[in-house]
Amino acid sequence: MRTIRQSQKLRGVRYDVRGPILVEAQRLEAEGHRILKLNIGNTAPFGFDAPEAIQTAVTQSLPEAQGYSDSRGIYEARTAVAQYYQSRGLRDTMVDDVFIGNGVSELISMVLQAFVDDGNEILVPAPDYPLWTGAVTLTGGTPVHYVCDESNGWMPDLEDIESKITENTHALVIINPNNPTGAVYSKEMVEALVDIARRHDLVVLADEIYEKILYDDAVHHHAATAAGSDVLCLTFSGLSKAYRVCGYRAGWVMISGPKETATEFLEGLTLLANMRMCANVPAQHAIQTALGGYQSIDELIVPGGRFHEQTMLADKLLNEIPGVSSVRPRGALYCFPRLDPEVYRIDDDQQFVIDLLRSKKILVTHGTGFNWTAPDHFRLVTLPDVEVLEEAIGRIGEFLATRR
Repeated sequence: MRTIRQSQKLRGVRYDVRGPILVEAQRLEAEGHRILKLNIGNTAPFGFDAPEAIQTAVTQSLPEAQGYSDSRGIYEARTAVAQYYQSRGLRDTMVDDVFIGNGVSELISMVLQAFVDDGNEILVPAPDYPLWTGAVTLTGGTPVHYVCDESNGWMPDLEDIESKITENTHALVIINPNNPTGAVYSKEMVEALVDIARRHDLVVLADEIYEKILYDDAVHHHAATAAGSDVLCLTFSGLSKAYRVCGYRAGWVMISGPKETATEFLEGLTLLANMRMCANVPAQHAIQTALGGYQSIDELIVPGGRFHEQTMLADKLLNEIPGVSSVRPRGALYCFPRLDPEVYRIDDDQQFVIDLLRSKKILVTHGTGFNWTAPDHFRLVTLPDVEVLEEAIGRIGEFLATRR
């Protein structure tokens, strides 16, 4: 019998956040080991429950959520998203500019399928959320990684971006606040990134899922605001993180700028929305309640709030380990520490993470899994409470002491 192989389209596609390391963790769990999973920003396992009002909105909608909705999303949800952006100065946002999806992940894939032809180049940050690189590759495009500068607070290197633009470059991905680094871009940086897109006639793809998770004096600036009326901008966001409903899969993409130049692309996006019928209907009923109600995330991100205290503690403890340095996150739910190559000679960071897992039963993600170029970083989720973080990072420190 012939061997059934995976599609050639998957060659080069990686998603190491849930890759071979997770398989090893599952094997250890099957043997009876308790694994502390600090590899995925999933809020529920760490005691972060969805606001009660959102849960109520979903449960009460169940009787009327049994059938398909409009493929773009229920009207109330799209209206709430449009009004959300209108309230932030994007006054031209209309209901028809919004598509609801099963999380941002689905919408990224749909948008790229509608937009990318074989050989098109898409500028993606390094490090990045690896779905972007994988989805570009899967659609036949070529991800071209521009450097974010660790010595400059993980800000994008504008000169590096400019140097990598070719006649095949079609879009610029901006992840702000950034996953995995926790960087939050200034207004000037967002404007500079959009200006590059403007001068080179690129579409801006703005991943802003962490826009509400900001620490201390950090302020989020929408790329769509800088893009104005002359740069096509697709803004991705949703409820997963700020409202602690990762499993609801309630996300959206909002299209702004010169939409009249993108009629054919938008027809293609609508076609793909129709082909998947619609997003999860019960979860769509959470969107209006979430965006229009009390913003409970504010209690978590201020000093004394769990998100703030845990992230700041993790950063502090990591920096106390000899040979480890961490740029203080200004947003999101992660630290992306560096292992000094002069102290830790690591050639294969995936193997390093597997060794840590086997030795200390701590699951993190290696830095090259986020398309970082060198095997000298890893990402750690900051969702556990302070006692668990202290124990976890203490174990990481113990393991690193054996590798110095």
